[in-house]
Amino acid sequence: MTLSASKFLVATDVGGTCTDTIVFAGGEDIYLGKALSTPPRFADGVMDSIASAARSMGISRDDLLGQTSLFIHGSTVVDNTVLTRDGARTGLITTAGFEDTVLVTRGAYGRWGGLTEDRIKHPVKTERGAPLVDPDCIAGIKERVDYKGDILQEIDDAEIERVVRFLVDQKGVKALAVSFLWSFYNSVNEKKVKEIVRRLDPDIYCTLSSEIAPVPGEYERTSTTVINAYCGSIARSYLQSLQELLGKSGYRGPTMVMQGYGGLLPAEEAMERSIGMLECGPAAGVIGSQVLGKLLDQPNIIATDMGGTTFKVSVIQNGAIEYAREPMVDRFHYTQPKIEVVSIGSGGGSIISLEAGTKAPRIGPRSAGSVPGPVCYGRGGTEPTLTDVFMLIGYMDPNIFLGDTMKLDRDGAYAAFEAKIAKPLGLSVEEAAFGVYRVATAQVGDLIHEITVERGLDPRDFVLHVFGGSCGMVAGMFGAELNVKRMVVPYTASVNCAFGLVSADIVHEYSTTALLPVPTPASDVNRVFEPMIARALRDLNKEGFETSRTRLEWSIDLRYSRQVHEVTTSVKVKTPLDDAGLTKVVSDFEALYERKYGKGSAFREAGVEMTMFRLTARGLMERPRMEAAALQKPDSSAARVGQRPIFVEAKGAMVPSDIYDFEKLAPGNLVKGPAVIHTPITTIVLQTNQMGTMDGYRNIIIDFVR
Repeated sequence: MTLSASKFLVATDVGGTCTDTIVFAGGEDIYLGKALSTPPRFADGVMDSIASAARSMGISRDDLLGQTSLFIHGSTVVDNTVLTRDGARTGLITTAGFEDTVLVTRGAYGRWGGLTEDRIKHPVKTERGAPLVDPDCIAGIKERVDYKGDILQEIDDAEIERVVRFLVDQKGVKALAVSFLWSFYNSVNEKKVKEIVRRLDPDIYCTLSSEIAPVPGEYERTSTTVINAYCGSIARSYLQSLQELLGKSGYRGPTMVMQGYGGLLPAEEAMERSIGMLECGPAAGVIGSQVLGKLLDQPNIIATDMGGTTFKVSVIQNGAIEYAREPMVDRFHYTQPKIEVVSIGSGGGSIISLEAGTKAPRIGPRSAGSVPGPVCYGRGGTEPTLTDVFMLIGYMDPNIFLGDTMKLDRDGAYAAFEAKIAKPLGLSVEEAAFGVYRVATAQVGDLIHEITVERGLDPRDFVLHVFGGSCGMVAGMFGAELNVKRMVVPYTASVNCAFGLVSADIVHEYSTTALLPVPTPASDVNRVFEPMIARALRDLNKEGFETSRTRLEWSIDLRYSRQVHEVTTSVKVKTPLDDAGLTKVVSDFEALYERKYGKGSAFREAGVEMTMFRLTARGLMERPRMEAAALQKPDSSAARVGQRPIFVEAKGAMVPSDIYDFEKLAPGNLVKGPAVIHTPITTIVLQTNQMGTMDGYRNIIIDFVR
């Protein structure tokens, strides 16, 4: 897929509070847009954000879209559907006798899986999350396929029709999930159900486990299928309405949708694989950080993102992204690959409250979102948020929010915070605000410590990437505590997830389940991959990618004999495999196994098995190149626009500090902390002994004077 030099590439990411847009064009500046998200009609916020970017270019939204060759999109619509329980009424058809699989979950683990540490202190008091499919909407059908894929009991068409009519007519389901035993070896019975559903009611959204999750693990596979069915019609309706709005505004190109594993899919395919959209925004942010790391020669990165609702963190080691071992959404496991992003409910819109009894400040997990939003938005919010605290400690300027398009109400924020937080604590507003700010930075610092130090990683070996609308106001604190090498606030900081969208490739994931012992001739392994390769090349060719613009990545799940869980091992040798290459894959598996379970845990004598074969097929996108500008002198006085008191941790007080306009800074300019840099899309706070330099790409590089 090649971009015309005269056309734009537009990417928009929908967040809980703001919707962000980035516009690329060959040989031109990067343009940014930001607008408040508009739940439940998120597509309206997308159009507002594109209009914001167009204004920065001096053209209309329709002019921009009329000259756009590719639109790329990431959205929280599927996450929100699960978290708010707003999906379609869903039915589950499964093998008779196994109707309780999705309800039993993983046994006792299902009682606390997905809960925060605070909520699992008393396991006896925990309970499984309410299922997405009501127990009375689960029906069993007599059929049986064995572990070899042989059909032991034929499925009866009349029974299928009776069960479907019962669920649709009597239970009112609008979506169906179908998950039969061993269907990933032989899907004929599941496909028969889908054929009959289409004949009886083509409007029913039907998902087969053999299509969405053809993997072992009965609960995880069924859970994945249910989630996809539950969210599918919502995602399809959303993407169709968005495409309609884009078309009415002059856009004629394709729409690509971000997936949680870091790749893009055409909108039509994404509609049928809605589960792939889970956490696609955070995944895009990590992709953007990886691309920036390559540009700046930074292979080891802690990528942090604080937006309006959450703080998210991910780790990149040696240029490689980490993937989640056991992906979950809310309380439910699923089997789709997903970039590992750990999060807590602490963002700019997180509501501040006091715990009963102790009166300890609590930040989140409830969020004011964009509606009504923080008190200072003046849109009806009455509960103080972290954004209101940023206002009270001098970090935000109420007159220049969202590029001067929105004025903030500082007095309203002051009154609400005083009444609900400061007075109950017996503190002044300033003292209480300082304390809440410290709590917020300690929370996110603890989360980063959890996924670095507690996993044997030393933050001092990493560069901290800081993005999201709020992260630049807290990173100076937790970055110093972590002793990271340096910090980078990207030019696209507040829209970094959108930047990640234009940095991603078209990616399809394929998998085949087969049990092969080690040793096995490499030719047998190659034969397993051959059908997947042929299908992948056909799919990418249909999307306009010649073979020279594709990349195929192999991986194999291996385990020791009699074990339940596998370790996915990338094939880092030449493919197709020869016997020496396969031996190297097994050695890599054992190294990964010991890294995961401890030195000495590998035991070749137990025997090794290959259980699943995965293919990642990439269509390599052609993107506009980023060119670095020449560096100028360090003097930044031309960008200094005044002074105001801000909270400085080293002094424990409000201290008059220099304020800078990001737009007036030039590459090479140096800003010494304490100081604030206001950009059109975010705010950067430099604490004492921190120095920020604008590089040739207009990123702010922050170093420590230690």
